[in-house]
Amino acid sequence: MQEEKNPRKVPFFLGIFCFLLVLSASFHGCFSASSLFSDTKKKKSSASSVILPVTGNVYPTGYYHATLHIGQPPKPYFLDIDTGSDLSWLQCDAPCTKCTPAPHSLYKPNRNLVTCKDPLCSSLHWPADHPCEAQDQCDYEVEYADSGSSLGVLVQDLFSLRFTDGNVSAPRLAFGCGYNQEIPDSDPPYTDGVLGLGTGKSSILSQLHGLGLTRNVVGHCLSVQSGGFLFFGDDLVPSSGIFWTALSRNSLEQHYILGPADLLFGGKASGVKILSIVFDSGSTYSYFSSQPYGALVSLLKKDLNGRKEVQDALDDKSLPVCWKGPKPFKSVTDVKNYFKPLSLVFSKAKNVQFQLEPEAYLIITKQGNVCLGILNGAEVGLGNSNVIGDISLQEKLVIYDNEKQRIGWAPANCNRLPNVDRDYSEGYYQPYAANIDL
Repeated sequence: MQEEKNPRKVPFFLGIFCFLLVLSASFHGCFSASSLFSDTKKKKSSASSVILPVTGNVYPTGYYHATLHIGQPPKPYFLDIDTGSDLSWLQCDAPCTKCTPAPHSLYKPNRNLVTCKDPLCSSLHWPADHPCEAQDQCDYEVEYADSGSSLGVLVQDLFSLRFTDGNVSAPRLAFGCGYNQEIPDSDPPYTDGVLGLGTGKSSILSQLHGLGLTRNVVGHCLSVQSGGFLFFGDDLVPSSGIFWTALSRNSLEQHYILGPADLLFGGKASGVKILSIVFDSGSTYSYFSSQPYGALVSLLKKDLNGRKEVQDALDDKSLPVCWKGPKPFKSVTDVKNYFKPLSLVFSKAKNVQFQLEPEAYLIITKQGNVCLGILNGAEVGLGNSNVIGDISLQEKLVIYDNEKQRIGWAPANCNRLPNVDRDYSEGYYQPYAANIDL
């Protein structure tokens, strides 16, 4: 699937597990302390947290990435942050049969293969589909909903991390060494790989938690101004001001799923119910299943009917539904008066609302038109699933709390890095020491 110039992952795989290679641009920036986190909890625990700056945007780039330093000596890699998948992976010189252009040189494995008997390998395969001998390597193969695929082998290496308690450590974590990527597009995405933040055993979050280094909590704050931050652990979880909703779980799903919810349009009931909602930072846009998507488009068009200032822009193919004005729009601010806010109301959470102001579901294209950033999930193979993607996650602190099986959110200024006991200097953003003796 592709929107505009850069491809972005379809939120789910049609294979064994779910993730897609989505890529990014340069990493820069420095943040100051955020007042949102002045009420941050003080934890008495041996576990600490890790904070990583992120870079990216919804349009036109189409993704957010964090920089991780992997190997010995540590080398930087840009990884798409993806709460919709478990396994992290890098393009890999194993050698590489087919790799796409990337910002850094390919990762080179060094006798660090994970065997197929390893529990992490078992977590990537159905029990009956992976017979192996004890010393066999752990292969993985994934297929994407848009017919792309990735083939590779599981490896382990050092991840250089700075923790909020001041410690610098390099735990040995497992990830995919991808040596054959099939991306059905002439302009493939541009990062080194994917940072899987899902709930499965193979995710970096689960591995850090299993080592006792962080709590089983991950969060992000994505800025509309091409920045933000990502964190592992619960040091940044405020003690108040967060709207919490319990996760829905079943034995076949390992995603961050909420639901059901009612859709409000302009603060009023629309009669549209959405049964299952996945929070997925690996998806550029949000997706509704056919019925709620069709109802939303009808509501928007009916509400705009008769307005001469905003009319259909059939010649703009950036997204399926676009409108134009008497002159090109420069930002969503120019059209906020024409579009009503949306809200998802979770009845099982005592009517907690996830609010979607116009800037959380609209984009302004290069042509100066405004387009709907909520797409029809049925057209990309999502069935009855609904996805909240980056466009609707911007300027919100979003917390995935696996300890208490819940997701929380609050409005936030995502250009500001939170202060935990002290401000981080510019040195926080520099590569860590080349040699870490564990």
